[in-house]
Amino acid sequence: MLEVEGLSVSYGAIRALEDVALRAEKGMITAVLGANGAGKTTLLRTITGLVKPTSGTVTLDGEKLTGMAVEDIVRHGVAHVPEGRGVIQEITVDENLRLGALWCMGRSERRVAMEEIYELFPLLSERRHKHASTLSGGERQMLAIGRALVSRPRVMLLDEPSLGLAPIVTAQLMSMLRDRTHGSDITVVLVEQNARSALSVAQRAVVLNLGKVVVADDAAAVAADSDLRHHYLGF
Repeated sequence: MLEVEGLSVSYGAIRALEDVALRAEKGMITAVLGANGAGKTTLLRTITGLVKPTSGTVTLDGEKLTGMAVEDIVRHGVAHVPEGRGVIQEITVDENLRLGALWCMGRSERRVAMEEIYELFPLLSERRHKHASTLSGGERQMLAIGRALVSRPRVMLLDEPSLGLAPIVTAQLMSMLRDRTHGSDITVVLVEQNARSALSVAQRAVVLNLGKVVVADDAAAVAADSDLRHHYLGF
């Protein structure tokens, strides 16, 4: 389980997060929702050590991650897929995946892990020797997610994976996330502006507003609360 307690972050005089608490369990998707500027991306960047909190802690299965170097947090099994489909465009699909597994497994195990990703995303298998720059937006997002999954993480943090994608591609990605996570050992934290889509695949939901948690509940309960949705989520 990934647990965030009392997390606060400031950028100068601006309070980006204030006393945020979150529990994300393995085998489940926890959606983090809210308008632009709510603090969603800052939350993920703080969990991965890219942003230092002014107070609060992040723990994974009871082990404190707060204060660790970014690379040590990665070695503890936390994979971060940032907003913007962060793949290396100048190298091939296969090379991107190989980099994702390079630090954590030997050559034979790496090849097995990469083939699992190709089974999950058959389109990537067809393009494994193509440069990432030749992929469509949806394919690049698949590659970014695949590069995170190939390391077999304990926790995967996804920041706006549907951004800029066609609705049908978004639906395919969300369906893959739901199927890949259910019954697995992976804890997924999904940050999304597309709240309707996120709530359709998540089991838990946390809604942020101006850096504060306004609700943390079952995703179905959040989806059913029309006042909450209209006020904070825009649908």
